[in-house]
Amino acid sequence: MHLAAADQHRRAVAFRRLHQGPGAFVVANPWDAGTARLLTQAGFSALATTSAGLAFALGRPDGANRVDRDETLANVRTIVAATHLPVSADLESGFGATPAEVADTIRLAAEAGLVGGSIEDATGSPDDPIFPLEAAVERVTAAVTAARKLPFPFTLTARAENFLYGRRDLADTVRRLQAYQEAGADVLYAPGLPDLEAVRSVCGAVGQPVNVLAGGSGPMLSVAQLTEAGVRRISLGSVLPRLALAGLVGAAEEILSKGVFDFARAALPYADVNARFGRSDDSADPTVGGSR
Repeated sequence: MHLAAADQHRRAVAFRRLHQGPGAFVVANPWDAGTARLLTQAGFSALATTSAGLAFALGRPDGANRVDRDETLANVRTIVAATHLPVSADLESGFGATPAEVADTIRLAAEAGLVGGSIEDATGSPDDPIFPLEAAVERVTAAVTAARKLPFPFTLTARAENFLYGRRDLADTVRRLQAYQEAGADVLYAPGLPDLEAVRSVCGAVGQPVNVLAGGSGPMLSVAQLTEAGVRRISLGSVLPRLALAGLVGAAEEILSKGVFDFARAALPYADVNARFGRSDDSADPTVGGSR
């Protein structure tokens, strides 16, 4: 399915407006067409892909360069086709060694139907996991330049990955986000912030909307708490696919260790699931779903 230009523009404008408040919105993270449809029906206002969810679905661990650009964009196309909502994507570090390759990724992402995407400053090298600031800024600048050439407002998110790689340096994280803001990023994101005070520090130090990862290894903060701290967007990352996998692993262990099937009581009824996937309105009608 090729997304019509008018539809992509509509989704792009809707996504950009969500970042203008008031308050924070939650962007849900599907990992395939089926989960995209279910999350659309649930009433979320936007979706974003999860690199971890895709890696797990392919039977791989998550990590830089575990899934390549072609695989990522193929997954994007199925998700975009399954929903009328705006879709952004985890584009990892841009799938390239050079700023020009990062720019190509943004162009290809738009061709796949995306209206937003994130570029992180992780190198993929265990010995030196974070790009030097100057190189990271060059990559964000290339992504921003490519995004600005598109015929719709592509929302570019720049990610500072320090805390995910054991670099618990809030000052450097803030410095990086400020540099990415100066380079033109529309949204700023530092996954793994340790507490609400760190979230407040980041939000207070930048002028662009801030995305915060919820439900991770840090404190379980509510939408209200994050909104009060100044957050504009809340993402779930790999939480939903890990929750689904927890159900599967728990069921398998119950069968093999106890020889019982009590887990089946928590399963959605077959007819209910079939009916949800049988609906056609949620992927075609822009008035269905939204912020219910």
